Amino acid sequence: MSALRVAIPVVWVVFWVYWLVSAAGAKEGTRAGSRRPPGLAIVVLVFVLSRVFRGNDLAVQAPAVQAVGTAVFATGLGLAVWARVYLGSNWGMPMTRKDEPELVTTGPYRYVRHPIYTGILLGVLGTALATNLYWLIVLLAMGVYFLYSARVEERIMAEAFPTDYLGYRAHTKMLVPFVF
Repeated sequence: MSALRVAIPVVWVVFWVYWLVSAAGAKEGTRAGSRRPPGLAIVVLVFVLSRVFRGNDLAVQAPAVQAVGTAVFATGLGLAVWARVYLGSNWGMPMTRKDEPELVTTGPYRYVRHPIYTGILLGVLGTALATNLYWLIVLLAMGVYFLYSARVEERIMAEAFPTDYLGYRAHTKMLVPFVF
């Protein structure tokens, strides 16, 4: 087993522990979308996929691809953490309506409206490129969920900031700078 196949899951665990611990300081809010968080579904999906693809059939062997994957992984998690820190107490679970909302349009939010989603998706893409391509299935599932969440959050923000958010949305892409 390569060092990447050990290090990347360890970094993911540290990332999610940080995420849970830092949630303690978030403002109160209410969920606007689905009442059931997708976390358990994603854990089950990862577990099932790890059993289905037990062998190394889809394992990445090329050192250059692994290096690119590691860079994408680190960049993605770095972006997600930067965005999370930048939001501070304004952060919340996906599709949460905050009791005292603030519109954040600077820092990583100057480039995309949902940099946490972008960062996590980049992290999963990097994981796939650095370790095993079956992570692309997880990337697809998370991408669908994050796109849905982003659209719900767009409606929440447009209601909370009818003028400011429409202007922000007009000049800032949703997930990929300059593209989408």
